[in-house]
Amino acid sequence: MPAPAQQPDQPPAAQQPATGSVDDPSAAKAADPSAGPSEDEGTEAMFPHIKDTRFWLTGQANFIFQTHPPFHADYSGKNSLSPNYEKATSRVLTLYTGIRLNNSTELLVDIEEAGGAALSTGLGLAGPPDLDIVRNPLLSKAPYLARGMIHKVFALSKDKVENQRSSLSLFGELPRRRLEVRVGKFSMVDFFDVNSVGSDTHFQFSNWTVDNNGAYDYAADTRGYTVGATADFEDRNWGFRFAEALMPKVANGIDLVWRPWQAHAENFEYELRRGPIPKKAGVVRLLAFTNYANMGIYRQAIANFEDGLTPIPQITNHPWHITRKYGFGVNLEQNLTHYLTAFARFGWNNGKTESFAYTEVEQTFAEGIGANGAWWHRKQDRAGVAFVSNAICKYHQTYLADGGLGFLLGDGALNYGRENILETYYTVHAWRGIYLAPGLQHIVNPGYNRDRGPVLVGAFRVHADF
Repeated sequence: MPAPAQQPDQPPAAQQPATGSVDDPSAAKAADPSAGPSEDEGTEAMFPHIKDTRFWLTGQANFIFQTHPPFHADYSGKNSLSPNYEKATSRVLTLYTGIRLNNSTELLVDIEEAGGAALSTGLGLAGPPDLDIVRNPLLSKAPYLARGMIHKVFALSKDKVENQRSSLSLFGELPRRRLEVRVGKFSMVDFFDVNSVGSDTHFQFSNWTVDNNGAYDYAADTRGYTVGATADFEDRNWGFRFAEALMPKVANGIDLVWRPWQAHAENFEYELRRGPIPKKAGVVRLLAFTNYANMGIYRQAIANFEDGLTPIPQITNHPWHITRKYGFGVNLEQNLTHYLTAFARFGWNNGKTESFAYTEVEQTFAEGIGANGAWWHRKQDRAGVAFVSNAICKYHQTYLADGGLGFLLGDGALNYGRENILETYYTVHAWRGIYLAPGLQHIVNPGYNRDRGPVLVGAFRVHADF
């Protein structure tokens, strides 16, 4: 998302691994993101929810406090993570509403308010530690429309499967074979690159490149949303989804380009609900995307600097022109036991053009494991640990080494090394809809710079479901 500062607020994920073969409809349902994250399994709310299944009205509040002690830095630049002691608290408040107009059509509207602060205003890391923050501190803190979409289901078979109702789908059951179409405002990662144990900042990890594929430069404004349409075909054990969406005017920008024949994004994902381990539920997702937007080219910015046309490389120093970025991703999750689910992601984009939408990553590899608290008789608790390694291409490295600034990175110089991050958390159900979660992240080579770090970021999250 062009405002890599904050991933949009997501409904709670049950994080209850599917059991048995994915041929089992109940297992397929648990592995099917088209049904949306479960709202009722394993998650308790403070107040009873509306029982009329035509309507949806819930709310969430998510507060994340983070701090880091002083760390070693040979030098710092304009976009560096501060080497001095820091602390910051972010907040995301969301009201989810919806109405089912008939047995195949519904209207979904979410209102959100995001504020607070980020460590070093969100700068200095390719994998910032808090996905809830909004990178642009000048944006209004007033409530805004986060999602507003029409959801239409076209039945392609007569048999039905049970659907776990959520703020993204109010239907109690769906045709087994179907086409789902959505039009309006949404976040691309509501439907693409979803992972049951590594996609939710409210109950799971909070690092940008753990909860999302860091190389997936998906279309979004500063708050993480775009306007477009999705089409999702679902069958028993597989699905295929496509989205066409608007791109922002500038990197990390709040304004979208309303000329889709010029600036636009296409997203494709194939999902196979079978894992590599026989007789255990798993999912394989293959992602591809292409973006057309007013993006600068690293090689040209470096050439302009070397020719003396700019005092430092400036990726934004170019007339309006449309360039293309494309990339690929793999998203795996696999049940290991009834209580343990492993996940992994790999992502790559061509890196020719500036990082524009999500974050400054051109290659990423992440792996982790999530544990269900029922294992130790705390069924609403959960825990996890994940490791992610991020990288950028040669021209991006040279751009930063010569003093160039991205919308996240810029230490003034660069002794390049992969940015490696280890994150762990434990979420405890404290009372009714209140959840508390201490967490820790260890970051090596922050901003791909061997001359800085490592950094230890401690966190404490307070989450409430209404």
